[in-house]
Amino acid sequence: MAYFFEFISVNWMLAAVFVALVVALYAYESFKSGKSVGTQGLSDLVNKQQGVVLDVRDNNEFKKGHIIGAINIPVRQIEERLSELNKHQQNPIVVVCKIGQSSTAVTKTLKANGFQDVYKLTGGMTDWEAANLPVVKG
Repeated sequence: MAYFFEFISVNWMLAAVFVALVVALYAYESFKSGKSVGTQGLSDLVNKQQGVVLDVRDNNEFKKGHIIGAINIPVRQIEERLSELNKHQQNPIVVVCKIGQSSTAVTKTLKANGFQDVYKLTGGMTDWEAANLPVVKG
């Protein structure tokens, strides 16, 4: 560990450039993947702007409990079933997964295919259920 700190002190410019590149990469990936929205923001988008909830969990998880009116297209099927969302292209779309990680890849795919107003639910269904918000089973 001492060698690490010695390397950093001797090559501080190189270390600074590395840190700057990591921060820039993180910012770029965050921008590319779309905006995040919490549970209250999702409710506002659906109720005030006719937002669409896209649940990307597998069918079994979806049946155990999902947000009212959600469309279920599992992550693995998003490319071949993208046409099902074309009628919602002008509406805000909120992508929901279990904990908020799988939704990032889907938001990137949607944005790459012309969907402009795309969000991901922060914390996914885990946060939704923790807030005791309504869930439909079956």
